[in-house]
Amino acid sequence: MRITTSTAVLVLLSAGMAAAQSPEVPDNLEKLSSFRSTGTTSFVRIEQGGPFAQGIEKTLERITLPDGFEIGLYAVVPDARHMAVGPQGIVTFVGTRKDKVWAVTDRNKDRRADEVKDFAPSLQFTIPNGPCFSKDGFLYIAEQNRVLLFPAAEFFYESPDVAAFNLVAEGELIPEAEESFNHTARVCRIGPDGKIYISLGQPFNVAPPEKLDFYAEHGIGGIIRMNTDGTGREVYTRGIRNSVGHDFDPKTGDLWFTDNQVDGMGDDIPPGEINHQTAMGQNFGHPWYGGGSVRTREYEGQEVPVEVVMPAVETVAHAADLGMTFYTGTMFPEKYANAIFSAQHGSWNRTEPIGARVMVTFVDDEGNASIEPFAEGWLDENGEYLGRPVDVAQLPDGSILVSDDLAGALYRIWYEGP
Repeated sequence: MRITTSTAVLVLLSAGMAAAQSPEVPDNLEKLSSFRSTGTTSFVRIEQGGPFAQGIEKTLERITLPDGFEIGLYAVVPDARHMAVGPQGIVTFVGTRKDKVWAVTDRNKDRRADEVKDFAPSLQFTIPNGPCFSKDGFLYIAEQNRVLLFPAAEFFYESPDVAAFNLVAEGELIPEAEESFNHTARVCRIGPDGKIYISLGQPFNVAPPEKLDFYAEHGIGGIIRMNTDGTGREVYTRGIRNSVGHDFDPKTGDLWFTDNQVDGMGDDIPPGEINHQTAMGQNFGHPWYGGGSVRTREYEGQEVPVEVVMPAVETVAHAADLGMTFYTGTMFPEKYANAIFSAQHGSWNRTEPIGARVMVTFVDDEGNASIEPFAEGWLDENGEYLGRPVDVAQLPDGSILVSDDLAGALYRIWYEGP
C-alpha cells in the first residue's frame, strides 16, 4: 500500500481520531492532527564524526563476534533505545527514555548514517521509548502514558511538522495515579493479526497484593493489545514484571518476549527470561515467581492461584534482557534463519557485573530454545561498562542494528563470510 496524505486523512477521519482530541492535548498535537503548521522551523542535528565517534569506534575494536561477522558504528544517537526501521528502508526511528525521538538516515546507502535529527520537534514527548511500524508505513510511538500515531512518517519526517494523532491519549494508557519513574519504558509491535501490542511494566520490584486485581484489570504487569484505530483494548499477556522487548515468530505467529526479573535476591537468582506465549491470557508468574521457578520472598509459601507458563529460556540473573527481534534476512548463514537476536543491557544489582552483549536464541521445530552470546565485549575486564545494548533491529539488506543508550550509538553488524 502506498501511503499518501489523502490516504492518511481518510483512514484517520474514518476512525474518528481527529474528533477525539482531548482538551488536555497540547496545541501542537492538535495542529498537527489538523495538518496545520506549528511554526517550528528547525531541528536538533547530531554530529556524526569527530572525536566522539572515534572513541566509539575504538571500543568496537574489542567486540567479539562469530567468524565472518563484522561490526561498525552506524550512527551517533544520544540515549538510543528502541528502534523502528521504516518499511521503505529510508529512515530508522530511535526512541529514548528522555524527550526525543531521533530520525536516522543513510542517504548514500553506504551502510552508515549521514544524518541524525530529532523527529517531530514541535511535540513534547515523555519517555518515547517504543517506536514501531506497521507494514503499510504507519509509525506508532509508545510513551510513558500515551501512544501517538504518525501516518506516512517516512514521507513527513523531512519537515519539522508531521501528521500526528493520538492513538491512546495522554493519561489513558495507564491510570495517571499509577505513573511512576520506574519501569516506564514501553515497547510496541504490530502483530500478525494487525493489532498493536504494547507492554506495560509494573512499577514495583515485586507487585504488592493490594495492587494485583487493579493491575490485572488494566494490563499493568502485562502486554495489552488493541486495534490500530485505538478501539478494542484487551489484556493479552499477564504475570509479567517488566517486559521491554517482544516480537512475533514469523513462522507460527506466536508472541515471544523478554522479562526483567526481581532484584535484591542475590547475584545468581532469579534468572532472566525469554518467554513464549501461545494463547491469549496466559500468565507468566509474577509476582509469585521472581524469575523462572524461583519464588519471591514476598509470596513464598503461598499457593499460586494461576496456571503459570515457565520461560522458554532462562538467562543469566540480572543481565537485563531487553529488546529482541526474529531474524528474517538472508545475509546471515542459514543457522540464523528465524533465530532471536536480543540485547542484554547489563546488571546493576550484582556484585560482579554481567551482560552488556547481544545474545542469539535458536528455536527448533518442536519449540525448544537455547541461547548463547553473539556479540560481546562492552563489559571490560575491570567490570566497567563501555556500552550497554538495548535493542536489535534488522535493516533491509539483512544486517542488524544494535542500539546503545550509554555510548549513545547505533552499531551495524553484517556478515562477510569466512
